[in-house]
Amino acid sequence: MNQAIDVMEFRKALGAFVTGVTVVSTRQADGTPRGFTANSFTSVSLDPALLLICIGKTAASYPVFSDTQQFSISILAEDQKQVSSIFASKAADKFEQVAWHQGVTGSPIIDGAAAWFDCVTHQLVDAGDHIILIGRVVDFSNTAASPLGYGRGAYLTFSLSQDALAATGQRAKVGAILESNGGVLLLETDKGYQLPTGTRLEPASDSKSLRGVLEQLGVDAQLDFLFAVFDEPAAEGGAVNIYYRGRVQGDLPADSKLRVVAMDEIPWDRLADEAVRSMLQRFVRERTEDAFGIYIGDSHAGSVQSLAKA
Repeated sequence: MNQAIDVMEFRKALGAFVTGVTVVSTRQADGTPRGFTANSFTSVSLDPALLLICIGKTAASYPVFSDTQQFSISILAEDQKQVSSIFASKAADKFEQVAWHQGVTGSPIIDGAAAWFDCVTHQLVDAGDHIILIGRVVDFSNTAASPLGYGRGAYLTFSLSQDALAATGQRAKVGAILESNGGVLLLETDKGYQLPTGTRLEPASDSKSLRGVLEQLGVDAQLDFLFAVFDEPAAEGGAVNIYYRGRVQGDLPADSKLRVVAMDEIPWDRLADEAVRSMLQRFVRERTEDAFGIYIGDSHAGSVQSLAKA
């Protein structure tokens, strides 16, 4: 078959595979450290201990790593999103912005990583628009830290998701940004539009939980990723707001309260909650770019910060 493949769609399909996030590092010929963020990492063999990383031929680091005799792979912990962002950037002083130490091969290893591997180059394989750099592990370390995940264009912070699920001890609003047929599901009320929300995530038998609210509305939803966590000011109740992004599955009931609104037609002036409006605007922008982050902050629109941008 010679059917042409849509490269962008192919990339999106590959994004369904959840991976870890690594920093690949080595020493350049002049001894200075060089590194980049990558998730195209996998184990190859246990005996001998081999692993691999894929590097694009158009990457700035390609000339260095295609000729290196040693390299390290640091699997980032979930609190190292900033490290990932630094090494994904074009900053010239990456290693001056993070803590690291030298491995037995001389390659830099990121401090605080969930695990790391120090390798000598075993084999270099040409593979289309990438090379496959296979390393033989000469030293490694593993910790109890939770790893940073990545999938569908977003970082996955597992303990943060667990914290959100357990956030029932204080006043909470748990909501969802649900996509359907290219639009976003909004609930029409006397005060304007809002997203489906509850006071907790589960169970569906609780009419005040998000699952319970969705069930009462007749909406079958798949919640995929945590999208935002922010606190209300104490004057407004001080509730922690937790929002997931997900998808409507199946058909919606013929309910006049439910609206699927195209992302470029959302009536922003009818979203009364300023923080929710700002959050949803970010969602639309990041959906357009197919690159999501997790946001943590307070409910003032200007202070909600992106901790992860892919």
